[in-house]
Amino acid sequence: MTLRWRLALLFALGTAVVIATAGLLFLQQLTAGLNDSLASTLHVRADAEVARLASAGPLPPLPAPPPSESRDSGQQGDQHGQNPVSDDITQVLARDGAVLATTDPAVRQPLADATQRRAAAHAPVRFTTTVEGEKYRMLAVPAHHRARPVLVVVGTASHLAEEATARTSTALWIAGPSAVVLVGLGAYALTGSALRPVERMRRRLADISEHDTAARLPVPGTRDEIATLAATMNGVLDRLARALDRERGFVADAGHELRTPLTMLKAELELARRPGRSHQALADAITAATADTDRLIRLSEDLLVLARADEGHAFLRTEPIAPADVLTRAIHAASARAEARGVRLTLRADPQVRIVADPDRLRQAMDNLLDNALRHSPDGAVIDVTLSTRHAPGADVAVIEVRDHGPGFPPVFLPLAFERFRRADAARARAGGGAGLGLAIVRSIAEAHDGSVVADNPAGGGARVRLEFPLAPAPERGQARW
Repeated sequence: MTLRWRLALLFALGTAVVIATAGLLFLQQLTAGLNDSLASTLHVRADAEVARLASAGPLPPLPAPPPSESRDSGQQGDQHGQNPVSDDITQVLARDGAVLATTDPAVRQPLADATQRRAAAHAPVRFTTTVEGEKYRMLAVPAHHRARPVLVVVGTASHLAEEATARTSTALWIAGPSAVVLVGLGAYALTGSALRPVERMRRRLADISEHDTAARLPVPGTRDEIATLAATMNGVLDRLARALDRERGFVADAGHELRTPLTMLKAELELARRPGRSHQALADAITAATADTDRLIRLSEDLLVLARADEGHAFLRTEPIAPADVLTRAIHAASARAEARGVRLTLRADPQVRIVADPDRLRQAMDNLLDNALRHSPDGAVIDVTLSTRHAPGADVAVIEVRDHGPGFPPVFLPLAFERFRRADAARARAGGGAGLGLAIVRSIAEAHDGSVVADNPAGGGARVRLEFPLAPAPERGQARW
């Protein structure tokens, strides 16, 4: 069932419940009001008759009801030779039930039976009786005439109250379902009008394909929830388009980077399979193929790390660590390559600094930074690595800096330093084996630890990359330290 029909049925059901509840309450109040009105009228008439009896000498004849109070069916009674029964009846009864006076000679029997008369001798009694097939509301009260105890019985026909209740009930039965149907149809029409822009947006979204990433939804000028929805969906489409562009660029760059080592690997293998090659030539070809294979492995691992970071997959195994230990191992691993070029690596680290991090990923980030610094440092230069702390808004952070004394980053490259497949010197980087992913991986690792990374050219020359990680919370009192 569509939303439009569900809303229409919901409105119709709610209207039916409201009308039914209000109708029942109205009928209840109407019936109670009519009954109270009849009871009040009967008490007034009875009090008047009691006063007349108390002040009269001989038993006075009771006045006949006015002609206007006679039922219209009285004419039919005359046609059958019977006196019509009035809508209002009054009788004066002896305690034994004898009718001493009556306003309607056609009613000869007492209107109160023995049980009602005994009860009325002590207090007013209300009851309902049937006279000539008609229901009457009756009131019997005690009275005295010349010190003789009598009963005054007054009654009025209840057909007017019953007819008013029946007509009201019929009107509710006719008007209620009609109102429910009208409300349901109105809700269906209004819902269709409200959802029409949504349907247009749905059709527009269905027409948008991956080859039409610039298409957007029209935003109505109503400034309502529909306009907000359209604007939000356009924002989602913008983010999806940017993600798709990044993905396409990533795939294209990755294919380009993989093509070079694969081409070289293929060439080395084809040379190795040629007949007449010497043992040394075969060994050199295998060595070159091994180097290209290692490059492919490193590139594949780097692409896998970035893909996991993009997809939001957890690729960290964090634990409380002392980053000074990780920095020491990273410098030791890079020292052989640095010594071959006469480059000196220095480390100034505070051993008391503690962070919660993945030691393997932190080591990977440091290896990338040291590799980048060694590649761009001249022979005999110095690369400084420092570890310190800094007070930042909200919490203190650990700061790791790697600074070389080479030519520094080109100014136009600094805003793009941490983007993928970006190189300060593309030809030299590719010749040195770089794919432009090292700094991008460093940023992904830093952000995965809720940290940050920045690159700049300090005043003394060279290039500097600064990593910041949140410090580990201080151990509580009584808790063992690491």
